[in-house]
Amino acid sequence: MSKIGKINISIPDKVKAALTGNVLNIEGPLGKKSLNIDLDMFKIDITEGKNISIKPIKINENSKRLWGMNRSLINNAVIGSSTGYHKTLELVGVGYRAALKGKQLNLQLGYSHDINFDIPEGIKITVEKQTILKITGPDKQQVGTTASKIKTFRKIEPYKGKGVREQGQYVLKKEGKKK
Repeated sequence: MSKIGKINISIPDKVKAALTGNVLNIEGPLGKKSLNIDLDMFKIDITEGKNISIKPIKINENSKRLWGMNRSLINNAVIGSSTGYHKTLELVGVGYRAALKGKQLNLQLGYSHDINFDIPEGIKITVEKQTILKITGPDKQQVGTTASKIKTFRKIEPYKGKGVREQGQYVLKKEGKKK
């Protein structure tokens, strides 16, 4: 039995969920998401627009594996369409700064050139200070992927801790050279 899969998903008032064929459509104030569900393997019940439950038709190794994952995907879509997801990145280092130029994020990360990052569709990036970026969007995976791509432009250096990091991320610093 899946511990996560057994839990019902509560739907907020602003969010609507509808099952058409094998596609579950979730629509809210921040956006809409469509999920393909294998109805040969799972049964989905939407009770009065308040709860969604997912149960396997036949319990075997494969359905046990996918039960919790499908429940989590549905839950992430419900949360994303109602409240959304966000990640905050910090640029740590002398002269490191960020600025928005239209649909591009301009990053100065200590290289001889600026880095222009194209903001994906559905993602909103705001520069709170020159060194703090806030990435928001309705899709949890897309927000995480965007944050990860920006972090790869300047990985955290272990001696001084310079680089792009998530807010609150712990950095293990190494001891430098001894005389």
